[in-house]
Amino acid sequence: MGKGFFISKTVGILGIIAGVGALATIIALSVVYSQEKGKNNNQNEEQTTSKPPTTTPIPSNKPWDKYRLPKNLVPETYNVTLWPRLTPDPTTGLYTFLGSSVVDFECVEDTDLILIHSNKLNYTEFENQLARLMSVSSVEAPAIKSSWLQGVTQYLVLELDGTLKKGHKYRLYTEFIGELADDLGGFYRSEYMEDGEKRVMATTQMQPTDARKSFPCFDEPAMKAYFFITLIHDRGTTALSNGKDIETTEINHDGQDLLKTVFERTEKMSTYLLAFIVSDYDSIGNSIDGIRIFARRSAIAAGQGQYALNKTGPILKFFEQYYNATYPLPKSDQIAIPDFNAGAMENWGLITYRETALLYDEAFSSNSNKEKIATIIAHELAHMWFGNLVTLRWWNDLWLNEGFASYVEYLGANNAEPEWNVTDLIVLGDIHRVFAIDALASSHPLSSKEEDIQTPAQISELFDAISYSKGASVLRMLSDFLTEDVFQLGLRSYLSAFSFGNAVYTDLWYHLQKAADSSKLELPDTLDNIMNTWVLQMGFPVVTINTGTGSVSQQHFLLDPEAVVTTPSPFKYLHCLFYLFLLIYQVNTIFFMQAKIISTVQALNTTKYLSNERDYIPWKAALNNLDFFYLMFDRSEVYGPMQDYLVKKVSPLFEYYKQMTDNSSKVPDGHMDQYNQVNAISLACRTGLEECQNLVMTWFQEWMDTDTNRIHPNLRSTVYCNAIAAGGKKEWDFAWSQFIKNDSTAIESDKLRYALSCTKQPWLLNRYLEYTLDPDMIRKQDATATIVDIASNVVGQSLAWDFVRARWSYIFSQ
Repeated sequence: MGKGFFISKTVGILGIIAGVGALATIIALSVVYSQEKGKNNNQNEEQTTSKPPTTTPIPSNKPWDKYRLPKNLVPETYNVTLWPRLTPDPTTGLYTFLGSSVVDFECVEDTDLILIHSNKLNYTEFENQLARLMSVSSVEAPAIKSSWLQGVTQYLVLELDGTLKKGHKYRLYTEFIGELADDLGGFYRSEYMEDGEKRVMATTQMQPTDARKSFPCFDEPAMKAYFFITLIHDRGTTALSNGKDIETTEINHDGQDLLKTVFERTEKMSTYLLAFIVSDYDSIGNSIDGIRIFARRSAIAAGQGQYALNKTGPILKFFEQYYNATYPLPKSDQIAIPDFNAGAMENWGLITYRETALLYDEAFSSNSNKEKIATIIAHELAHMWFGNLVTLRWWNDLWLNEGFASYVEYLGANNAEPEWNVTDLIVLGDIHRVFAIDALASSHPLSSKEEDIQTPAQISELFDAISYSKGASVLRMLSDFLTEDVFQLGLRSYLSAFSFGNAVYTDLWYHLQKAADSSKLELPDTLDNIMNTWVLQMGFPVVTINTGTGSVSQQHFLLDPEAVVTTPSPFKYLHCLFYLFLLIYQVNTIFFMQAKIISTVQALNTTKYLSNERDYIPWKAALNNLDFFYLMFDRSEVYGPMQDYLVKKVSPLFEYYKQMTDNSSKVPDGHMDQYNQVNAISLACRTGLEECQNLVMTWFQEWMDTDTNRIHPNLRSTVYCNAIAAGGKKEWDFAWSQFIKNDSTAIESDKLRYALSCTKQPWLLNRYLEYTLDPDMIRKQDATATIVDIASNVVGQSLAWDFVRARWSYIFSQ
């Protein structure tokens, strides 16, 4: 799953509370530190991603009260037929889907009980039972004695009046109905406007534990099987799934003319990678490579899928070379979904994306949007081998799956766009991102004990910055000290050994060790011993080098030096430091200041050079850290002098890009220069540089007067934000009207949605907060992000906190 997007409801809402509720500690803490500290302070209310996982008590010792499946049944094939109804039921007003499922499984240990995952499905009864059981081998199947749905642990429970015999195979048949809700999980519906009409599509998001909302299944990643999928759908719509469509035929059901699409059998795969979609989308494709891009018809007609199509092929070929393995499927479909909780999802053969993560329109998309599309495509395609072909055995090793994809996404994107030098951006995008989180006493190790990750909620909590960004950083470090050649050699051996199967992280260490040994690479210890100090304990060290004696020492680095670490470490928070400089990365002085290792004056002295700096990465790192000082001083007497100081630092950069771009009439040629021009305008306007503020207000006013937007897509987000911040109701209402009427370009909507949170008018922010409760105004997928954007506005912090507290019950239930 693409990083930076997915967030579970509980975790997301608590993140809002943490971000806003940390106001009391804001003077002492950085932005991320405040958010994560706030989560820790609220740990008695709900468990969050930053809290070490704990084993959930189970109500009894009965198998159906345990969250993990017993290992006595192993699925082999599923034959699933689904019929999503894209119009509401005239009686109930609900959208629903009908389904039937046949699962063939082998009994590997005698048992008189069948547990299969099921959530929010209602079943047709057969002789007063919820399923039919048959034998597909020489022994007779026992009858079902009793059957029921176990809601908490999400099982369909079947007690038998006899025993399933080891070594024999059986077949379970069910018929069911489920709601095609708009909850963004399982089999759900997405709505959008096309040509002034509301359109409805059926789509899926199974990861991590929502395949069971679509049909009864053994919904654990190690329970791989083959899937035969059939979709029944309305005339005029197209059906997609993981496999290629074999045939589409016309059928009549109860007087209704429909289509029936049958798909070829999938490869052996996990349930969380399944996908099935019904829509009236259009597509573009490359028949030679089997690549297709699906999106709303208007988006395809506008050419918004072309960039993704152009880059998918080269990125796939890069990973084929990188893994030394051909792409394992006959097709690669990618589809943009209007309502999608994650950034993207690596469903095998049918990758789903948010529209902003797949569709590119030169008239609306910035270079940042373009880079995001390239890196997210690379992230998802990397999973086709690492994650899909070879899959984690259980979710406690999620970090390896997502951390690896988060590392190699930069390699794939760099291959597709070599002039961008995006491999350098992992420092900003992942390493710096996760430092502030992993420097908290409430962080957690990369890998958890399997028994500590049991419930769906605990699994969802693992999709955090530690798994993605620290995982990427540690694997990058590993690749560097092994050398990329040795790393690839071990990786290829690992993928070959576990193809179509499951593995744990130590399996990768074993194959990397073999590669190191065969390459005569000398290591100071076994790879397992080296890497376990980074994987099995949280945090990272601060290293002190005595230049007089040459001695090196380390200690656990904490942003709050007075924090009490309650999570035990098997290594006493000591890390293997033989590859010292890669381990240190680029720790910035602001962290040292927060940890009281150096003084505030010493930290700020490092910003003096900025007047002469022109490169993007140093400026972006500085701006990220200056947010800390804004939160420290925004309501104090030193805020004015700080603004004066910063405007002196940014003015040369603003002037530099003004001259480079003919008085800001165009954008620079270089990718990083385009980024840094945005930095220059953003900070110059934020610090009150009059020339900058006049510039953005003039551009925005011209748009309001002429209804023609001449602002370059690169600059729109920062121009919109600063113009709305400097303006009032008129500017806000204009931006809102543009947001509401824009139903064709998601990237432009995203820029406007963010900019609307920049106003300094409290009543407008309160109104905007209320809009987040109405999915007709703010899509459900964007509601959490919008509240967080408002909370990031100094004026909106307390407003967002009050809003979440007042609306907690409603937000949580949605």
